[in-house]
Amino acid sequence: MTDQLTTSGPSRPAGAGAAAAPVGRGHRTDDQAKTRPRRTRRVGPIVRHAILIIASLVMIYPLLWMIVSSLRPNTEIFRNPGLLPISFNTENYVNGWNALSQPFSHYLINSTLLVLGCVIGNVIACSLTAYAFARLKFWGRNIAFAVMLMTLMLPIHVVIVPQYIMFSQTGWVNTMLPLILPKFLATDAFFVFLMVQFIRGIPRELDEAARIDGCGHFRIFFRVILPLMTPAIATTVIFTFMWMWNDFFGSLIYLTTPDNFTVPLALRAFLDSQGTSDWGAMFAMSVLSLVPLFIVFLLGQRFLIRGFATTGIK
Repeated sequence: MTDQLTTSGPSRPAGAGAAAAPVGRGHRTDDQAKTRPRRTRRVGPIVRHAILIIASLVMIYPLLWMIVSSLRPNTEIFRNPGLLPISFNTENYVNGWNALSQPFSHYLINSTLLVLGCVIGNVIACSLTAYAFARLKFWGRNIAFAVMLMTLMLPIHVVIVPQYIMFSQTGWVNTMLPLILPKFLATDAFFVFLMVQFIRGIPRELDEAARIDGCGHFRIFFRVILPLMTPAIATTVIFTFMWMWNDFFGSLIYLTTPDNFTVPLALRAFLDSQGTSDWGAMFAMSVLSLVPLFIVFLLGQRFLIRGFATTGIK
């Protein structure tokens, strides 16, 4: 018996086979637990993208409806809320172009002149003011900067009456001077604040190196600071262009004769409160007026993103 026990080899403990089976099942459950997070990781982005696509379609629906309505007759514009036109009517663009006292190109030129003047004024005045707040040390700088930021909280309706009285006494009503001249005085505090934050992110060692070479403040600004402010300047140009191109209230206050109308006032002329409004022509000209906005935004989109991204870096 002793020889048989010693030569038979090591015996396997009882229950070893039973214990081996659950181990295999445990490995299967671990694999299943690992695959579940992978599935959720795949489903999550799909759901988010689907929600974003649906929300974007809801937001872009009015624009698409306006484009489609510009190709419909006036009798079908408000009868069909869908995006599939029954019949195309390209005459709305021809009629809208020549519907007013001047061709619509006249109002596009007026808006272009207004926007160019405002853009040049904001870029020059706001950049110089921002450099003074960010780099120069003078008495009352912090107080003046705080007062400037407080003007952001004032609605335009508070200051429009004294401004109108002032410009009326100078004889500038029915001209573009009341809309362009304030831009050369750095009245847009938002752009000044934007450029101040951007200039503060530029190392002062560059100013010191330029000062060692004999540069004064103006040469430092034009040769060192201004070339580095391309994102902030592009942001100012884009927002100024968009705001002034779509400005209706200011143009309505100061521009009285139809020859001086800008695009928003010309579009308002298509609506008649007492007679029949030419909706098709108005939608057609609205589509044309949106083309410059899309072009400017698409060309300056990357500068716009860089401007906001680099402004927050300290």
